[in-house]
Amino acid sequence: MLSKEELEQISESIRKAERHTSGEIRVCVSRHCKGDPLEVAFLNFTRMKMEATKQRNGVLLYVSPSDHKAAIWGDRGIHDATRKDFWDEVLHEMLSFFREGRIAEGICRGVDRVGKLIRVQYPVSEHDINELSDEVILEE
Repeated sequence: MLSKEELEQISESIRKAERHTSGEIRVCVSRHCKGDPLEVAFLNFTRMKMEATKQRNGVLLYVSPSDHKAAIWGDRGIHDATRKDFWDEVLHEMLSFFREGRIAEGICRGVDRVGKLIRVQYPVSEHDINELSDEVILEE
C-alpha cells in the first residue's frame, strides 16, 4: 500500500505539524473502505480512544486511496472551532493527489493543512506532551 519511506514521510509531517500545536493528528490508511468513510473514521477515532486527549483536540485523517475515499474526524474541541467547508476543501485536495497516484504527498498535504488550522485554536504550550502516537495506522 505505502512504502516504509512513505510511511515515515507521513509520520514526519505529523510531527512537524504538531510542533506548533497542542492538538493531536493521526492518520489511518485502509486498503479498502467498507461503508461510509465518515462513519468509518468516527469508529476508528473512538476505537483508538482519540477522544481521551486532555483538550479534546484530536483529528483523524482516514484514507482509503485505492477506493478514492477519505474522511476527517475532529474531536469536539476541533469540530466546534472549524467551518464545515474547511474539511471538504482538505479532502478535495487530498483526493486530487490520490487520483494522480501521489498518495503520501496527498496525506502530507492534508496533515499540513489540518495542523495550520488547529494551531490557531490550540497553540503549542511550554509543557506540551505528545498524547498520541505519530505513527500511521494501517488497516487491511
